[in-house]
Order: sequence, then C-alpha cells, then structure tokens
Amino acid sequence: MTVRILLVDDHPLVRDGLRARLEAVPAFAVVAEAGSAAEALEAARAQAPDLVLMDINMRGGNGIEATAAFHAQFPAIAVLILSMHDKQEYVAQAIGAGARGYVLKDAPGKDIVVAIETVMSGGIYYSAALARQLVQQSVPAPAGTTQEELTAREKEVLDHIANGESNKQIARALDLSVRTVETHRLNIKRKLRIEGQAELIKFAVQQARGA
Repeated sequence: MTVRILLVDDHPLVRDGLRARLEAVPAFAVVAEAGSAAEALEAARAQAPDLVLMDINMRGGNGIEATAAFHAQFPAIAVLILSMHDKQEYVAQAIGAGARGYVLKDAPGKDIVVAIETVMSGGIYYSAALARQLVQQSVPAPAGTTQEELTAREKEVLDHIANGESNKQIARALDLSVRTVETHRLNIKRKLRIEGQAELIKFAVQQARGA
C-alpha cells in the first residue's frame, strides 16, 4: 500500500530535499506540500493524505498547534513531527497534541523512513537521541496509576510499548494477533485509568526505568 504524505515546512528547499528523499522509497508518495498550518489543513482536505510530516517552526502558527488541529479535524491522518528542537517539552507537547512520533532533523536519513513505517503500522516513533532522554529523565506517571491489576501478559505488552513498538511488532514478538494486542492496550488503559496514548507511553517508559 502506498503511503500518501503531506510535507509541512515553511522552507521550500527543505521540502524539496524531503520530497526527493521520500520519493526514493517506492511505497511513499508525496501528494502535497504546505508552508503554513492553514495551507496544511487545506491541502489535507483536498488530498486526503495518510500521514503529515510536520515541522514545528512555521509562519502563522506552529506545528504543535497545527498537530492539534489535525488531530481534531482529521483523526485518521497520522502526524509525524520533524524538527530541529530536541527539548523534552517540545516532545511532550507534540505527543500531547496528537503526534504519533518525533524525529530530529539531524537524525540519519533512514530514520525518517523507519519512523513513517512505524507510525503507519500503529506505533509511536522517537529519534534514538530522544528515546534515550525519555529513559534517562524522570517521566511523571498519571496520578493514581498502578500495575497491580495488570495480568502478566498485559505487563509484557506494556514493556514493548515502552520500546516504542507498534501493535504489529508487539504481536510478532509475543506470538499474538494484532487484534489481541489492541485489546490488551485498551485493557491496560482502562485498568490504569489512562485516557490518551501519550499518557500510556509515559507510564510505560517510567515503569521500564523501574521508577
């Protein structure tokens, strides 16, 4: 299946470079470009992309606000942040706004390809440098969360979530169906009283650290 991609960056040269890199992958097709949040939303309505590759710094708004708008208006479209900013507050704000991943612009070129494949498989992707920061730094869990009610299998799934694995990857690792993994995710969120995907990932990372 071809992944239809919308590039959002206010620098045309950056978009040209990204387009060339992405269109070298047979399964990717760049269907539109935009230099602002407003242009991006208009392009999404016209082209119905599967994924938006979004910069944070843009004219007329920022990529985090645009991500929230996409999440609200086009929940089926995945948003992947591509930014020069590596501060945890940006990452947390982006994931909280509904982004499915965060890739640094100075990461190896293959990271963008892997990130898109991971996100389109239902996973969350962070550049390696960001993933290390998440593990090294304290990540507060949502209030009132506990692992006591989780089954052994649900704890295994939680461990894989902490590694940023998609449902498909978790299913392969644990010899389960993707639907079963999805059910485990829902049960984990229900038992831990966690609402969003970002909160679930934060909790999983914290538990992996033994906090």
